[in-house]
Amino acid sequence: MSSQDYTETGQDHAPSVLQNRNYRHFLVSRTCSSLAFQSLTVAMGWMIYELTGSAWMLGWVGLCQFLPMLVLTFVVGTVADRYDRRRIGLICQWVEAATVLALILLLWHGQMTPARILMAVAVLGAAQAFERPTMASLLPGIVGPAMLQRAIATSTSFMQTALIVGPAMGGLLYGLGHLVPFIVSVVLFLVAGYSVATIRVLNAAPAARMPVTLQTVFAGVAFIRRTPAVLGMISLDLFAVLLGGATALLPIFASDILSAGPFGLGMLRAAPAIGALGMSIVLGRVPITAGAGRKMFAAVAVFGMATIVFALSTHVWLSILALGVVGAADNISVVVRSSLVQLMTPDEMRGRVNAVNSLFIGTSNQLGEFESGMMAGAFGPVAAGVIGGVGTLAVVAIWLWAFPVLRRIERLDGR
Repeated sequence: MSSQDYTETGQDHAPSVLQNRNYRHFLVSRTCSSLAFQSLTVAMGWMIYELTGSAWMLGWVGLCQFLPMLVLTFVVGTVADRYDRRRIGLICQWVEAATVLALILLLWHGQMTPARILMAVAVLGAAQAFERPTMASLLPGIVGPAMLQRAIATSTSFMQTALIVGPAMGGLLYGLGHLVPFIVSVVLFLVAGYSVATIRVLNAAPAARMPVTLQTVFAGVAFIRRTPAVLGMISLDLFAVLLGGATALLPIFASDILSAGPFGLGMLRAAPAIGALGMSIVLGRVPITAGAGRKMFAAVAVFGMATIVFALSTHVWLSILALGVVGAADNISVVVRSSLVQLMTPDEMRGRVNAVNSLFIGTSNQLGEFESGMMAGAFGPVAAGVIGGVGTLAVVAIWLWAFPVLRRIERLDGR
């Protein structure tokens, strides 16, 4: 479930991993880019709702983020496995900064329209489609196999912090002025680009480049398809969040139901990350050592029930609490899925597998936002949230029957 997809395994954080200069630059790049993107998501969502007052338009924001990922997935994976991953990340962050700068100029001249916001969202979505799997594939070449799990666990804390601070920062900055979150995001993207440019790794791109054929392009799909446990986990995540995600509706809840304002919207957006960060700390101290599959199913069921509570809530504190539970439950599923994918994917295929995994994540999030917006437009936000939560519970029941291999997973190494 996507916003917490950086979590891997509950290992103790090792201070020595932060002594690696290249790893520190990697953390700065990922964190700044995430802060900028999360802040922009809140600002653009609030702005387009101010301009249109339409739940349908919020759904189109999610669709415009998703479509570039859908179109580019297999191109992204092949590129990430053939070329310098640092350079790809740098280009992506330059493109993101230039896009936000264009939005600043449009705002400055009073020429912002919903169509132009959606165009900017699509460009940012395309850049993110390249950046996320490419940067994830870069990490093993920075720290090496021995420190990989600890490096991922440490980066999880930084990313979750960005997911907490970013939305709240976006809401607060937007309250200070429409231009402010966009200006800050440009600076953050430039810092992210500088940081990734200074990373030094021996194998920034794979040494051997296989010919580009249909077989090599779709190798990530083939790998996932022939691994039933991985297929079951990522498809469970796909459909659960596709139905149960209420992120796109938060501007409506904050404005019309909870009367929380832009800063309240930022807090609502941050609540799932706060829950996920808390759960990642718990799992770091008490890792999942038995019954991983059963705990994953239980967590997804809790995710669905908490979504229903959020949809029915008319109190800001209860809504924030429910979203915190959503994030904590989400994190458990992410730990199981991401740990297995990390352990089972060969390095030469990591870009393609990460690209496919990102497509599943993007489908569940961005397409889920589109689905939520359409449902809210048709039935209202409360009914849309309740229907989504019930749908998530139904998905859990179906997957328990369809993927019995998941119930039998005991350890995070798949044994």
